[in-house]
Amino acid sequence: MIPFSAMTYNIGYRAVYNLNIHLVLVTKYRKKVINQPILKRLQEIFENTCTKWRSKVTEFNGESDYIHLVINYPPDVEVSKLVNNLKTVSSRLIRKEFQEHVNRFYSKPVFWTGAYFVASCGGVTLEQLKSYVEKQSTPSN
Repeated sequence: MIPFSAMTYNIGYRAVYNLNIHLVLVTKYRKKVINQPILKRLQEIFENTCTKWRSKVTEFNGESDYIHLVINYPPDVEVSKLVNNLKTVSSRLIRKEFQEHVNRFYSKPVFWTGAYFVASCGGVTLEQLKSYVEKQSTPSN
């Protein structure tokens, strides 16, 4: 188990935190529209957008019909709003910058499916965290 004192934390005005999500976005109809130049541009778009949200992309990769991100974010950022902004900005810019390529796959102005996958993730497993909490000293009085 990673000791809590050894983990890296962010320090905010009223919080010390280390919040991370694993995000998966899938192209509309699972079309295999993402090529290498689009994947590279998506990474730039996500990194720039996250910076505006005081967040950071710590891992990024993808295939022809989906992408994976791990994002570190502050506690006052609403994950659903961050994700929707990432999807909106990336869809708009990719459709604009790679219009000819994207139009071979879509006749409407779409890129991502309406749904997404998101899960919280961190430096310890849920079982490790439960064990740590259970082992805390209980006041005797």
